[in-house]
Amino acid sequence: MGLSKKHQCYIAVPSHIINSLSSSHLQNMLLSEKIISPSLSLKLKLLLTNPRFWIFLVFLFGFVGMWLDFVPFSQNPCSISHELFSVNEKSIVNEKSEFWKQPDGLGYRPCLDFSKASKEILNDKTRYLMVVVSGGMNQQRNQIVDAVVIARILEAALVVPIFQVNPIWADESEFSDIFDLDHFKNVLGNDVRIVSSLPSTHVMTRPVEEKRTPLHASPEWIRSHYTRKLRRDGVLLLRGLDSRVSKDLPSNLQKLRCKVAFHALRFNPSILELGNKLTERMRSKGPFLALHLRMEKDVWVRTGCLPGLSHEYDEMINNERKRRPDLLTSRSNMTYHERKLAGLCPLNALEVTRQVLYFLRKLIKALGAPNGARIYWAGGIPFGGKEALRPLTKEFPHFYNKEDLALPGELEPFSKKASLMAAIDYIVCENSDVFMPSHGGNMGHAIQGHRAYAGHKKTITPNKRQMLPHFLNSYLSESEFNKIILDLHKDSLGQPELRKTGRDVTKYPVPECMCSSTTIHSSM
Repeated sequence: MGLSKKHQCYIAVPSHIINSLSSSHLQNMLLSEKIISPSLSLKLKLLLTNPRFWIFLVFLFGFVGMWLDFVPFSQNPCSISHELFSVNEKSIVNEKSEFWKQPDGLGYRPCLDFSKASKEILNDKTRYLMVVVSGGMNQQRNQIVDAVVIARILEAALVVPIFQVNPIWADESEFSDIFDLDHFKNVLGNDVRIVSSLPSTHVMTRPVEEKRTPLHASPEWIRSHYTRKLRRDGVLLLRGLDSRVSKDLPSNLQKLRCKVAFHALRFNPSILELGNKLTERMRSKGPFLALHLRMEKDVWVRTGCLPGLSHEYDEMINNERKRRPDLLTSRSNMTYHERKLAGLCPLNALEVTRQVLYFLRKLIKALGAPNGARIYWAGGIPFGGKEALRPLTKEFPHFYNKEDLALPGELEPFSKKASLMAAIDYIVCENSDVFMPSHGGNMGHAIQGHRAYAGHKKTITPNKRQMLPHFLNSYLSESEFNKIILDLHKDSLGQPELRKTGRDVTKYPVPECMCSSTTIHSSM
């Protein structure tokens, strides 16, 4: 009885094997001229050179193999139960959809309707705000957002922010090297007047430099302290804006913050193009997870934590911290172990592995190998080099960063500037199917907010303070550990979360910058 369509089998013979077997080679392998007559040898030679003979032989060999539960050149014999294959295939699909499943966005969508600046303000050419931003790319983003808000509060034109040379990375990037300046101006055209430089009427004016802006300054404080100086001198210069503007602003200013962060600050076209290319290369074989690893030397020094790679590496960090105590940004009265248990330290590679391993374990098992998950890791070279990443790469060999994905020469225009390299990482992480930071920080917070604003894409926020004791508990079984991790993170997967007092709206855009159908109807 013939095979049904559901049970068809095909024998695949690699072409290089067929091509390598000439008739003369086969004749020498199979025949001995001493016992074969010339006429028989000629007939066999004609037979061996006939393509129909080889097609018939391959199918005959395949048929015999099916009968004997053996199929050559195949890792999946046709005799394997089709029912079992269907079950495996179904389980792969279910596990895949479970892991890559996105959280319920509860119908929240961006809503940035707010009053425009008056024509008088937008046409005013007497008051200009200059700002100098510092730090890494994500710190610069935050300060630019604050600069736009301050300009709106003071009803002043904003001169394109000046980037201070980063002392750690010696990065001399300017605004237009990282961001699309024309786009920035156009998007904010109805909100704040943006100018590339001071006009000739103000070039010779010595700007009033203000260095005493307190943390979390309110709009009232900003107006009362800066308006008179700005009207008198025409130019106000501000430095060190990081966290200087209050996180609790009136609704229209909160919406302006979101508009700057999520719409106006688009990356330079060349950066955007490469970032999108790397994203597509990661996604070419399916969905992927992006990890932001904060494991560089300066992170361990500044946080007061230890990388845990070896005694020698820990001593290097301790010595650097003693030599530069000014770099320590964490609580100086706490020991390393106290900081770690309080959740103030980045996850090291081993801890990240266990965290990621829970979410990927079932999917990897369904694929039949421990190397099925595709992971993009963002960040600088970790302290300790490849050795620091060994726990991750051992578990997940499909582990790539921008250097792995870029074609020869693609990264060359950006490689000498840390801000541009960080921007490329930002694009890939923002567009990933799942994102997980090993440590909060400016980039992790910015991407979390961006992904929320884009529809609450899945973002795993490690609950370090509560889960670290379980990492250290060697008596927990694997199943117990997995259940605990699931319970700790069931509400930390990127679901909509209402902004609380003191939190940044660019990290938690609900409810000021995002509305659901319910909130829209209730406000009407």
